[in-house]
Amino acid sequence: MKPASFRYHRARDVEGAAVLLAELGDDAKVIAGGQSLVAMMSFRLARPGHLVDIGGLRELDHLGVGADGALHIGALTTHRTVEIAPPHELGAGFDVIRDAMGWIGHLPIRTRGTVGGSMAHGDPTAEWCLLAVLLDAEFVAHSPRGRRRVPAGEFFLGYYTTALDPDEILVEIVFPRPGPHAALTEFAERRGDFAIVAAAVDLDAGGTTVRGGRVALGGVAAMPVRVPEADAVLAAGGSFRDCAEAAATAVDPPGDANGSSQYRKHLIRTLVERACEEAMSR
Repeated sequence: MKPASFRYHRARDVEGAAVLLAELGDDAKVIAGGQSLVAMMSFRLARPGHLVDIGGLRELDHLGVGADGALHIGALTTHRTVEIAPPHELGAGFDVIRDAMGWIGHLPIRTRGTVGGSMAHGDPTAEWCLLAVLLDAEFVAHSPRGRRRVPAGEFFLGYYTTALDPDEILVEIVFPRPGPHAALTEFAERRGDFAIVAAAVDLDAGGTTVRGGRVALGGVAAMPVRVPEADAVLAAGGSFRDCAEAAATAVDPPGDANGSSQYRKHLIRTLVERACEEAMSR
């Protein structure tokens, strides 16, 4: 199929793009790599009247650890850039972010798809969205009113829905702290497909001792979710298997053509335990 008709606008700078979005209103969509939006438009699942192309705004393509010790990723940074980033750019303790890139689609998708595009798309199974929730990322949004930071816990609102206003552009994602004992794993029917369930764990560990941790899941709700019940098991010194069981018990995943709710719970048990073991091996 072909997309419905639309008007194309190419932004020259961030400020101009934000002003244009404010003028066009809800009928406009930002496009960068286009790996998600173009497919949705082709199936007429999205029918914006205007596309604002920010792909040429090189100031949004950056990756590095700032003076604040946080990892700053420009919205136009591609998945592939993160995947092959040298250690001095990615920073110590952020290996989980690099490793997670291997789960995203296939090489052509990772080469063109952008970090900001994935976050703004808000797919509940997306690796970037899950990492943001796990590691307390912050989102920097720009509009004609200025800039604001939105914590990950307030950014994702539902299926493909975020806290970005119609005139806001996501310009940067900030990971304020590393996760030296973190891991992400998932299951899909075929390599490169969207995950049926994804699990990510960030352990508070020293040597062979686990003092606590954080567990997050994707593909089990309208957005990536934290699982405090599983966190509590880790804080109490419980086993990884008990942590996984707590995670599966705490959520009520939907059933669909990819699997029933009980099947997803089975995947949660397997994937959370696997993620804990991988995180501990770091």
